[in-house]
Amino acid sequence: MATREMTLDTHDGTVADGIVLIDFWAAWCGPCRQFAPVYEQVSGVNPGVTFAKVDTEAEPELAGRYGITSIPTLVAYRDGIPVFSQPGALPRPALEDLLTQVQALDMDEVRTRYAAQQDAERATTGRRPASDPTSF
Repeated sequence: MATREMTLDTHDGTVADGIVLIDFWAAWCGPCRQFAPVYEQVSGVNPGVTFAKVDTEAEPELAGRYGITSIPTLVAYRDGIPVFSQPGALPRPALEDLLTQVQALDMDEVRTRYAAQQDAERATTGRRPASDPTSF
């Protein structure tokens, strides 16, 4: 599957189901340009995974909601839950290893921990957690 552009309007529907990797990037960013072919190659051999790209220049609000301060930044979702976020370009073996780890997650455990984390943050702040980019 080829990568697809993600916008603020398509975000929620894109991350809702399955495994989704999001690459936050910009055209002027050298490491982003180096990472792009790696990301595209891995997307081509993983048709069951959604590979999305967010151009931080075109989508500053979306990048801001994720708190992106360094690019490239890679974010991974599984079944609507953010499970990984890290700035920096990854070499292909590291990206493939990350994907393997996301696929192997025990999602019952992840859901339980995520719900507890969300409840704790709501109790502290009285509102939806800012750490949940799907809450916008």
